[in-house]
Amino acid sequence: MADLASFYRKYGTENKDLTIRGRQFNFLVPKKIDPFINFENIVHGFPLWAKIWEPSWILAEHVAKTPPSRLNKILEIGSGIGVVGIVAASFGHDVTMTEYDENALQFAAANAEINHCSEVKICRLDWHRPQLEDKFDSIIGSEVTFHERDYNSLLNLFRIYLKPHGRVILASGVRQSVLNILRRMHRYFDVQINKYSIRGEDSRIPAVLCHMSPKEAEVKIS
Repeated sequence: MADLASFYRKYGTENKDLTIRGRQFNFLVPKKIDPFINFENIVHGFPLWAKIWEPSWILAEHVAKTPPSRLNKILEIGSGIGVVGIVAASFGHDVTMTEYDENALQFAAANAEINHCSEVKICRLDWHRPQLEDKFDSIIGSEVTFHERDYNSLLNLFRIYLKPHGRVILASGVRQSVLNILRRMHRYFDVQINKYSIRGEDSRIPAVLCHMSPKEAEVKIS
């Protein structure tokens, strides 16, 4: 359970409301992201976790409308402030939310608390040194394909934590890094891509929801 008093003393926040399938959620996000930016390395040190990315709405909506018996035990990677995992748990799913950044984990825990979602599990996961010991029926993630450099780490996570005949579901905005990663994933997974257009603050944003299932005869990673 999050200590909300300590959380509010430590972080400046603002509220974002989200409605999924008629259910209202309220999420705390950082009021300013500057304190979390590594200005010495903007490319690698930008806090992608510190905002609600539009594709997370698609993934949250998809998981919310899917019966828990179809997804069973879920691992969420790159959970950020907790939008998708909290929505999923609120609709009855068994979810383990993971992040690397300690600040993101604090926000996820606080958001679980204010959305009365105590059943969700939240833990730290280093993609380069994965330490979880469980296996999962489904792995989900929103905007985890932002950087193409993460391809090998993602593939390794899928191979370690996905049960046989499991599924991976990823939501992302359309950018070259995403297309390149999905193209490479075709070697190991059957990939189904659904296209969306999301209403953003200033314009519509193209996005994709990808369903991936391991191929029967897996090729060794090169």
